[in-house]
Amino acid sequence: MSKIFDYFSGNYAQARQAFRDAASDAGAQTQTYHNPATGPGGISLSTETARVGPGESERLLIALSGTHGVECFCGSGLQVGLLRSGLAAEAARHTAILLIHAINPSGFAWVRRVNEDNVDLNRNFVDHGTPHPANAGYEELREAICPRDWINGRTTADAVLDAYREVHGMMALQSAISSGQYGDPAGVFYGGREPVWSNRTLREILRLEAGKARHIAFVDLHTGLGPYGTGEVMNNHHASYPGFHRVKDWFGGEATSDDEGSSSSAPVSGDTNVAVIEEAPRAAVTGITLEYGTMPVKPMFDSIRADNWLHIHGRLDSPEGRAIKAQIRQAFYPDKNDWHRMVWERWVDVVRRMAHGLAES
Repeated sequence: MSKIFDYFSGNYAQARQAFRDAASDAGAQTQTYHNPATGPGGISLSTETARVGPGESERLLIALSGTHGVECFCGSGLQVGLLRSGLAAEAARHTAILLIHAINPSGFAWVRRVNEDNVDLNRNFVDHGTPHPANAGYEELREAICPRDWINGRTTADAVLDAYREVHGMMALQSAISSGQYGDPAGVFYGGREPVWSNRTLREILRLEAGKARHIAFVDLHTGLGPYGTGEVMNNHHASYPGFHRVKDWFGGEATSDDEGSSSSAPVSGDTNVAVIEEAPRAAVTGITLEYGTMPVKPMFDSIRADNWLHIHGRLDSPEGRAIKAQIRQAFYPDKNDWHRMVWERWVDVVRRMAHGLAES
């Protein structure tokens, strides 16, 4: 079990090299997509892909990491482990596998959830030619969610949020903060006003790699919500879609859904599953979000709020800046052996069940 811990890297540059090395050793077909932004110290940024298994397979398992950059500490490690452990070779007997590493490389490099434009990628896959989804709760609470004075004004801001929760309930507050908003470019969970680089790149990858697939199993790797180390299988489909029922068939009662009120996540608009469905229109898509719990919701959200304040109003090289960066990293990546073991064991289970589901399709 000790080798599990070697799959996980301590920063973006190490993780990118680990993924490249693992893909090369596994004999995978690889591609690199260069992001025009830069990371700390001016380092280059890129998204990598690795494909293993039958080249012409009509069945394709896609695993995406780094939708929220800081969450790629976990997702990258799971992808590297998939290649290093023999699990990819096992699954590839039944399906081709496409690994998309660090789709939001800027967020990973800077230890942020958002991209280089402060956009939450998992809210960006909407039709930007039509009116964006409204979030009245965010508009009401925006000054409390993102106070200009985080150091001295947080107590007052939290009192406003607590009052909202008392009246409307915890899930309503969570939805106001995290469902996504499109009117405050300097705020949290901002969905953007146009498709960002990571959106366009994901679509390019899918058009290239998934065009011939007829059955796609898609898993987007995330951390944050839920009990410590638990991997929640969130159904990416609304209940009226065929993919919803395939997820139920593959995972039974373990699969949660915001349509059914069983998910740890508030409903969101514009997630990555939209791109898979739109760019592989001939495929039957079965999509999930695999969400690994880290800590209770409030401190996790507080780390996002603090990081937002830091990049908008603060200084990265200040004592407060260093403390906030340590806080958000811990909120989305508990770098502990027991957590590594738990997330890895769940990953092995999920990959095997998705590969089996594809084989039965």
